[in-house]
Amino acid sequence: MLRHLMALFILALVALPMGATAQDVRLPENSTPAAVDRASTGGAQNLADIERRQNGAEIDDGFRRNNLGGDAATVPALGPLGGRSDPDLWRGIRYNELPVKVSTMNKTGRVLVQDNGIWWQEFRKGPLATYGIWLLLGTIALLALFFLLRGRIRIEGGKIGRTVTRFKAIERFAHWMLAGSFILLALTGLATLFGRKVVIPLLGHEFNSVLLTGSKFIHNNVSWAFMIALVMVFVMWIWHNIPNRTDWVWIKQGGGFIGDKHPPAKKFNFGQKIVFWAVILLGFSVSLSGLSLLFPFEIQLFGHTFGIINDIGMAEAAGFGPLQSDLTPHAEMQYAQLWHAIIGFVMMAVILGHIYIGTLGMEGAFDAMGNGEVDERWAEQHHSLWLEEVKQDKRRTPAE
Repeated sequence: MLRHLMALFILALVALPMGATAQDVRLPENSTPAAVDRASTGGAQNLADIERRQNGAEIDDGFRRNNLGGDAATVPALGPLGGRSDPDLWRGIRYNELPVKVSTMNKTGRVLVQDNGIWWQEFRKGPLATYGIWLLLGTIALLALFFLLRGRIRIEGGKIGRTVTRFKAIERFAHWMLAGSFILLALTGLATLFGRKVVIPLLGHEFNSVLLTGSKFIHNNVSWAFMIALVMVFVMWIWHNIPNRTDWVWIKQGGGFIGDKHPPAKKFNFGQKIVFWAVILLGFSVSLSGLSLLFPFEIQLFGHTFGIINDIGMAEAAGFGPLQSDLTPHAEMQYAQLWHAIIGFVMMAVILGHIYIGTLGMEGAFDAMGNGEVDERWAEQHHSLWLEEVKQDKRRTPAE
């Protein structure tokens, strides 16, 4: 399970829709589960098997997969089921050992027993929630520590009162639509993940029901505003965020955060370029998985992606072994939900840093997106190359 999730970070999340096959709960290849003595139960499941399954350990299910009972031909006079009980039949369905046919043409209806839901639920309420909240709390703690050590970055000499236009109205509109929609998506996503664990104990089931019903409606509909704004920001600012030689100077001088130097920069410095590309790439990925969730069972990404990873040998090179690529439609949705949440947590950590710099961390920075005008002294200290370009454009433009 975990090797599949970690392998997603090896390859970019770009895949073509692909059909899924029946569920498979066999052991991974080359696995060597510990032998279990089942003599006391006549070869059937015992307490040791149950405990290993509850602890997430690998078990050899061969004794259950092959215990499917007999058919009517071998056990006469026992009726149409022969020597098979209902548990035998469902066990055969679970392990995909019976030639079962279903009348529905919908591929999702052909999955009668789906074991992946167990590990998905455990991972979602365990590692995902735990590490996700620690990532956010750790980011906030680091920003607070940095503020205590560095303080607010002031405009040396104070403002001079002359301003220059930094962002046009359409740019600010796209930025705030992206920012506002992301904040709503983050809050509703956190409510959905932590509702059962946090909201119910504090405020009760009824409040949590109303909260999550509203959160689902907001999350599903505001997501379209996020994706539209993401495209707008990408189109308007991509040319300003291509790395250039001045970025190396910014890096060597610590971006002005360390020491008292003000490295030269064009419209976006290297730190802002990192945020831009993080938002674009992570935003694209979270949007793709979000579309898969908005249109369930229609956009299947992970089985094909795992197949690509296997074909180019990345999984084995990373020590994971071959990844299962014949995923059920339900497993596809579960991987999409987990990936959506993981990328969402990473984006929230990045945006927390961006919010800090744009508000508390740097004097005059908020004005750029507040009214679009920044003080010339601020621009000279943080974006000197861009300010010079603006002044040259004004000199070339004849006065009206």
